[in-house]
Amino acid sequence: MRTPLKRLVFRNAHLFDGVSDALKPHATVVVEDGTIAAVDFGDLPVDDAEVIDLAGRTLMPGLIDAHVHVTATIPDFFKLSMLPQSLVTAQAKDVLAGMLGRGFTTVRDAGGADAGLVQAVEQGIFAGPRLFIAGRALSQTGGHGDTRPAFFQNVGCACCGAVGILGHIADGVGPVRRAVREEIRNGAHQIKVMAGGGVSTPSDPLEGTQYSIEELTAIVEEATAARTYVMAHAYSPEAILRAVRCGVRSIEHGNLLDQASAEAMARAGTFLVPTLATYAALGREGGRLGWSAAMLEKTERVKNQGIEALRIARAAGVKIALGTDLLGDMHLSQSDEFTLRLPAMPAVEVLRSATGVNAELMRQEGRIGTVAPGAHADLLVIDGNPLEDITLLQREAAMPMVMQGGRFHRRVGLPAAV
Repeated sequence: MRTPLKRLVFRNAHLFDGVSDALKPHATVVVEDGTIAAVDFGDLPVDDAEVIDLAGRTLMPGLIDAHVHVTATIPDFFKLSMLPQSLVTAQAKDVLAGMLGRGFTTVRDAGGADAGLVQAVEQGIFAGPRLFIAGRALSQTGGHGDTRPAFFQNVGCACCGAVGILGHIADGVGPVRRAVREEIRNGAHQIKVMAGGGVSTPSDPLEGTQYSIEELTAIVEEATAARTYVMAHAYSPEAILRAVRCGVRSIEHGNLLDQASAEAMARAGTFLVPTLATYAALGREGGRLGWSAAMLEKTERVKNQGIEALRIARAAGVKIALGTDLLGDMHLSQSDEFTLRLPAMPAVEVLRSATGVNAELMRQEGRIGTVAPGAHADLLVIDGNPLEDITLLQREAAMPMVMQGGRFHRRVGLPAAV
């Protein structure tokens, strides 16, 4: 059983609240019952609490990764689909713990995790980030979520819902409506759709569009009816424009976007979720993984275009979130996303992407990604100023405290005040 939560007071903090442009000195933050009860500046009198003097260290919200695959324990989705569900779940335990250890207290899973993992984290069975799951990503036959090798016909399990399966294959307006309803029934917090080609599948071109306008519209309608939203995998301008036209909330990756598609996203309020870390990692590891020449060429192309896409989107006024999309042991590169973005955006915008912007994307404003009364007590302590040196977030030694929901995951060298 989990131990009861203590009432805590953090004093003498330099506060990054997830929405501001600068640190605010002399902050006092009160945590009670897993929630931030008060934020003030100066010596806020509080009785009956453990007081932790941060001595000028940075206190900031827990990080949010808006595009992960916590059950992608190996980087081959077809092989993953052949593993026992219990084994994949057991392997996911280390993936989840690693993310929390890096300061990611909330993640949005983009395909693979199920409601059982959500409950395992909520009940404290697994240490890990708070999970918002898409269930299985909707894919047309032969789309980016169809992991079957060519000529592999008898694979009913591609739609059976095993935890390691990425895709839910559905074709036609009626079947996609039912697929959305099924994923919602099984606990999905949002819906993921493959709206274009991808890197990790050999047969679908990056410029390709997937699903008809009628099918995409039906998917968004069903998600909206369930009071949730759709995240769309898309790279090319055409795939992006079609998805935006149909009302998706976020474009995942988007490396090949152009001025027109970026402006359309800005007008519609559609978020962009770049995932630069995965292309950098795959650029290093793709050959070792046995990827085909076509897959490696696609990887190199999107890797080279990633920074330019960020620049175009930022100039157009698109809301830029933060994701990573890593697979297998490449999850260790999760924090690389912070520095990979610096050629296109300043560190403070990167930090806001990983906190306040991601919270807005996930419709969780005021609950995560911020240090404010009423928010979950998901907090990090940083030795230094991450707005001046964002590499601090890549070094666990510079992150002596990770707190999620008022509970310490890590606490090193932060004694209670005398």
